[in-house]
Amino acid sequence: MGPAWALSLAGALSLAGALAGDSGAPRAVTPAALDAGSTGSTGGDPLGHGRGLDCREVRKRNSSEWCRFVRSNPDCRLDGGFLDYLGGVFCVFPAGLLPLAITLYALWLLYLFVILGVTAEKFFCPNLSAISTNLKLSHNVAGVTFLAFGNGAPDVFSAVVAFSDPRTAGLAIGAVFGAGVFVTTVVAGGIALVKPFTAASRPFLRDAIFYMVAVFLTFLVLYLGRITLGEALGYLGLYVFYVFTVVLCTWIHRRQRGDGLAPPGPWEPEMPTDAEERESSGTNSGDYGEEYRPLLPYRETSLRILATALSPLDHRKWRRKPWYWRLFKVFKVPVELVLLLTVPVVDPDKDDLNWKRPLNCLHVVTSPLLCVLTLKSGAYGLYQIQGIFPVWGLVMLVGSVLAVIIFLTTTNEEPPKYHCVFAFLGFLASAMWINAAATELVNILRTLGIVFQLSNTVLGLTLLAWGNSIGDTFSDLTMARQGYPRMAFSACFGGIIFNILVGVGLGCLLQMTSSQLVVKLEPDSLLVWILAGALGLSLVFSFVAVPAQCFQLGKAYGICLILYYLAFLCVALLTEFRVIRLAAA
Repeated sequence: MGPAWALSLAGALSLAGALAGDSGAPRAVTPAALDAGSTGSTGGDPLGHGRGLDCREVRKRNSSEWCRFVRSNPDCRLDGGFLDYLGGVFCVFPAGLLPLAITLYALWLLYLFVILGVTAEKFFCPNLSAISTNLKLSHNVAGVTFLAFGNGAPDVFSAVVAFSDPRTAGLAIGAVFGAGVFVTTVVAGGIALVKPFTAASRPFLRDAIFYMVAVFLTFLVLYLGRITLGEALGYLGLYVFYVFTVVLCTWIHRRQRGDGLAPPGPWEPEMPTDAEERESSGTNSGDYGEEYRPLLPYRETSLRILATALSPLDHRKWRRKPWYWRLFKVFKVPVELVLLLTVPVVDPDKDDLNWKRPLNCLHVVTSPLLCVLTLKSGAYGLYQIQGIFPVWGLVMLVGSVLAVIIFLTTTNEEPPKYHCVFAFLGFLASAMWINAAATELVNILRTLGIVFQLSNTVLGLTLLAWGNSIGDTFSDLTMARQGYPRMAFSACFGGIIFNILVGVGLGCLLQMTSSQLVVKLEPDSLLVWILAGALGLSLVFSFVAVPAQCFQLGKAYGICLILYYLAFLCVALLTEFRVIRLAAA
């Protein structure tokens, strides 16, 4: 994915959107919103003062009215986030510089995906692995809980953030269903093309059945037009039952083999190792560990340890890598540096558990400070206690005292017994980073939808789904090329179950309040039904075709899946642009 691709896609969507005009999207509406009349009216004030006009109407007005329309229309308010994207594109940039604003937004959108990927891969997942190790969880339970949460964190956080606002619920529906179609067709088909293989029969059938049940429940919820508290809890309960089934099936499989210590099966996901981090830590292992290890033991100073720990670049690795790797690394360095400053990482595979005394003491201050300044876009952190002392100041003061105590009672060479607590702190801090990036991502996609007059559903099933799935695509295809196609194929179905069940269930559950226990969904677009039907049909196709081939998957199966996705994408875009529409009653 590159800037040229994003700009060309944005240009195509802009042209098609201008020709097609506005289109509907599923909206999640709480009863309170309905009572307040947030759906609005098109009558009265032509600029929409105090009215609930659709914000996409702004492009149909004179450019001189854009800023006033956006500032006065309640539907144009972006809840959460640190940047006012709508105000920037319609008030800061002149109308003649609209293409420049969209170009900058497209580049920032790509960088948000980079932030999500780096945070999940290098900070969120390792801390989850450390937590599961400290809790002494089996590979099965860790794989379908902590690992699934780590791999699906960007998708789930994006869905939760999108469901939190009725106007962006279409992004959540489009992203969850769109990513499902993409992963189960393009990624699964690509694995079969790269490395023909024999699929694991029982795990595939189990995951496919659970996935079809989840899609059917979502289709039913969309048909009924609302999600109750019981149904939201049912989503989460179904995932708990799925975890129980995985553990039970693995236990039965091992009993049948008569080997209680059987190695993980091909359906059990494994934590992807971070080769870059292993190579960087040359003092523990690797080709360069012995070469650069000092002949005589010596103790590094705390300042040197801090400087080394905060360096996101490995100079030895930099010299060996090609130019494109270096270019991408340059883009990632600012993100990695900020994350290193604010997110501790506990690594059970290292002798010292990645204990960096001066940096970990700094984390005691920066991590809680990060949490209070990103929660609700800093609203809680900026709150004044008794109107005098800010919350962020109190957090910084308490953190500084704890940091001094930890620094005085520990050494650089040996981690303290409570070092595992830093894994939970790192998990929380990285989760807040992912949530903040996901909030900005949803807001900028909503802004692009308003500018191009596109529905949130089509943005969710294209840009958001592709962006969140690009990491899974590369990792699964790489795994297949390295000789593990069964594991990669199983990850296509097993991992996405977590995204749909927890994403929809938790997203709607967090939107409910003690007085409003129903979230209303209004799928007023044919595209939503095409999306749900396409995902269900792709699952049925694989559920029938894979056993029919005796679970031996080759290039023909892969080509069929990819052609299916291309056909679905064409139908979805034609529906969005009103070429395909329901006949008027």
